[in-house]
Amino acid sequence: MDIKDTARPLDGAGVSEFLRSLPARPLLLGLGEARHFVDELGEARNEIFRELVEHEGYRSFAIESDCLLGLVVDDYLTTGAGTLDDVMERGFSHGFGAFPANRELVCWMRAYNEEHDEQLRFFGFDGPLEYWAASPRQALTGLYDLLGGPLPGDVVTRQTLDTLLGPDEPWANEAAAMDPARSIGRSAEAQRLRLIADDLAALLDTQAPQLSGREAERAALYARTATGLLRYHYWMADASPARWTRLSALRDAMMAANLRAVAEHGPALIFASNLHLQRNKTLMEFGDQRLEWWSAGAIAAAHLGDRYAFLASAFGTVGDDAPPPDTVEGALSALPWDRSLVDARRLAGAAATAAPRVSRDFAYFPLDPAQLGQIDGIVFLDRAVRLKKLG
Repeated sequence: MDIKDTARPLDGAGVSEFLRSLPARPLLLGLGEARHFVDELGEARNEIFRELVEHEGYRSFAIESDCLLGLVVDDYLTTGAGTLDDVMERGFSHGFGAFPANRELVCWMRAYNEEHDEQLRFFGFDGPLEYWAASPRQALTGLYDLLGGPLPGDVVTRQTLDTLLGPDEPWANEAAAMDPARSIGRSAEAQRLRLIADDLAALLDTQAPQLSGREAERAALYARTATGLLRYHYWMADASPARWTRLSALRDAMMAANLRAVAEHGPALIFASNLHLQRNKTLMEFGDQRLEWWSAGAIAAAHLGDRYAFLASAFGTVGDDAPPPDTVEGALSALPWDRSLVDARRLAGAAATAAPRVSRDFAYFPLDPAQLGQIDGIVFLDRAVRLKKLG
């Protein structure tokens, strides 16, 4: 098979044709990042999202960023609250607010909403964590306040809740990421808060009739974030060899729960690392350990079936690192287009004997030839040279 027969130019017509080739219309269309902070991919993503909004009925965008901070961006898009500069500073985690393509996307979504009655929505779907976790204060107190009435006070008074939470600094101690003894996740206060969070989350269903749609949506986000964060803190204090595998799995499980909530507003484009959106297990070397866990995409696909679709991204030249011709990226570099959309399942047969790529850029995750059959499509950029240096 000529590898060109598996690909088409990445343009509006190509995106629509790709969607028509899928067995079902996806509620969640994942676009993966082979590397964070690549300007060329951010620009391509924005063009894809505009095409999906204008021609395919998409109305939601979700990104691998703090789900609670994402509320700041969504409020700005739907109500105009705040300023663009403030939203970009306070509405993203992981430094994503400084990524030019994200600023351009927020500007375009806000302009769209000013001109249309049917509003575009924005979601962060990562937890308020990375290798360490934030305080559960915002999620717990936000849920408590939205529930209102006398019933939350029967679970815990607001004064007791504040006392149990204490200052935020011990919760957000980055040193606890590497040293379980520095975590407060198994303190008496934290373990009592886990029970309180569970009771408040259960109470949410009983209070649903008094909440508006937006209030119920936000309360559900607070509930799953509070319980997820406290669970994550508990296992941060674990000293067993399984600690990092469990923490990695818990993070992706929180992501997947948020993605299922986003799917209720579907169809949506979701943007995150290939590793978080892939259908297969994630494998990672971490010190002397080999970690293995199911990704958020795999969990979401288990719930949504063929209503989940995944486009991985891949690059030819990354900075000054060109792929060997016997790798998948090397073969795709022979395509005549700067940006291509590749049918990954057809490519799997043509690239069965390809060698794995080893990149000099530690932040770039090459395609695994053995996993092409688990990918629906590949967004391939011949060159990715405008990228933020990491490390």
